[in-house]
Amino acid sequence: MDLQNQQRIKDSIDKFGAENLVVILGSSDPEGAEIYAETVTAGDPTYAGPLAGVQAGLSVYHVLENDIKEEADPQLWEEQIGMMEMVLEVEAICQAVSGIRAEHGKYAL
Repeated sequence: MDLQNQQRIKDSIDKFGAENLVVILGSSDPEGAEIYAETVTAGDPTYAGPLAGVQAGLSVYHVLENDIKEEADPQLWEEQIGMMEMVLEVEAICQAVSGIRAEHGKYAL
């Protein structure tokens, strides 16, 4: 996760409180999704960004997870995300994010 996005998330935590935020990822691979999820829950694992050492425990989901899909307009989902669902490793991506959420998350939807 780039430093600008880490700073935006840190600013949002300060402004709204971690319990009031949900991070929805759109990573195309399980490894990237896992690192991003870890960054917003346990802190930046590279210790280089604004979230270094910040154990925010944010509620984090991947856009392909059923909890998020069920909240979306079905037509818009199909138009905007449907193709991703057919070409990506959906199960592996969702497992990566849900595993980090279970390990480090403090908040849920």
